[in-house]
Amino acid sequence: MGTWRRASLSLPACLAAGPGVPTSSDGEPLVLWAAGSGVKVEVEPGAWELDARGGEDGSVALCTIQRHWEYICNHNKDKTKILGDKNVDPKCEDSDNKFDFSVMSYNILSQDLLEDNSHLYRHCRRPVLHWSFRFPNILKEIKHFDADVLCLQEVQEDHYGAEIRPSLESLGYHCEYKMRTGRKPDGCAICFKHSKFSLLSVNPVEFYRRDVPLLDRDNVGLVLLLQPKIPSAASPVICVANTHLLYNPRRGDIKLTQLAMLLAEISSVAHQKDGSFCPIIMCGDFNSVPGSPLYSFIKEGKLNYEGLAIGKVSGQEQSSRGQRILSIPIWPPNLGISQDCVYEVRHLPKVEKTDSDLTQTELDKTEVLVTAEKLSSNLQHHFSLSSVYSHYFPDTGIPEVTTCHSRSAITVDYIFYSAEKEDVARQPGAEVALVGGLKLLARLSLLTEQDLWTVNGLPNENNSSDHLPLLAKFRLEL
Repeated sequence: MGTWRRASLSLPACLAAGPGVPTSSDGEPLVLWAAGSGVKVEVEPGAWELDARGGEDGSVALCTIQRHWEYICNHNKDKTKILGDKNVDPKCEDSDNKFDFSVMSYNILSQDLLEDNSHLYRHCRRPVLHWSFRFPNILKEIKHFDADVLCLQEVQEDHYGAEIRPSLESLGYHCEYKMRTGRKPDGCAICFKHSKFSLLSVNPVEFYRRDVPLLDRDNVGLVLLLQPKIPSAASPVICVANTHLLYNPRRGDIKLTQLAMLLAEISSVAHQKDGSFCPIIMCGDFNSVPGSPLYSFIKEGKLNYEGLAIGKVSGQEQSSRGQRILSIPIWPPNLGISQDCVYEVRHLPKVEKTDSDLTQTELDKTEVLVTAEKLSSNLQHHFSLSSVYSHYFPDTGIPEVTTCHSRSAITVDYIFYSAEKEDVARQPGAEVALVGGLKLLARLSLLTEQDLWTVNGLPNENNSSDHLPLLAKFRLEL
């Protein structure tokens, strides 16, 4: 764990050094106090876990950082306009034939993992780390944002059964859950509003494989096929995936293989009779930073990993420390997944088979036929995926962060979605198949590391996970 550094912060209007605040040995303030206008003060972040005492009545002054909706209009295909902090949704190429919905992705921080990694939360006041304090806050956030689809990570099994699922069902959600396969009792959940969607299929993905030594970790994914509830004879379907990939920064080989397994399941679930794919939303904690090879593979649809060190795949560490490079291929043939990230159908002796002989499973899950491949260091997938967030603030170039604790503040959480059909031809790696498209209407703004340390990082009194929830509004043209 690194040592705290003294930081010079430009603070929002609610913060300044105030009277009666405890000071350090050199007389400088250790905590922050409510004030009138923005100021610049010297702050020692490690001291922020102290109560902000000092008022004559013993009251505590707490600052909350506001996140706002950024509404996006594609007035032309070359420039996306971000309209910023608006209270009213602007007119964005409106149409009668549309289906609008919202999606939240949120790593809610398993209580067991919090307690097992307490060194990450030394900056926090102890009371804010108790589940009895955290869950009401998390539920309050979910209620406030009222998303139509929730993709939750680090959902602890006992809390899911006793509190999370009943609470969400009372809010009108249908919940599906996949627990990790090992001893860690948490997993991924996808919950959706009964009023907006019907459930067509549930497809859990286990990344642990007893017959593949590489895949000895217990991470999981979950893929749902949902049908919007709209008065249409040919109602489209939407594929929603959720995952939490392995954390270990030095095992990029496992991360890429887990991602390939998830993409193969998505390909199977989202594949339509005409050979195209239905619109796809892929959420989760990918434990990889923007611009990393893993992130670039998702967005660009291809990756040449020849000579790539396993510690460089996720970008979490600056140095690969002499680690070995990725093997070619990364995963063995018996995994049954091709370098195109689809399930392989092996060639068998030709036997006459009529349509009536096909099982319903074979009809429902159309696999892509793959011929024998020679060894290649090129990975690709069949989707044209964009990220809801741009990961840097356009005016300053300062990184957005989605997680912030005492060891790091970075982006590892994402909402990826199918690009609009008009944009598919311009997306690298999208030549393989057409993809149904979604239009991004709005996103809930993210914050900088500096913003988050003004409220003592995460978790804090108002934000009860070490991750921020990501939220997006989409439109499906019918």
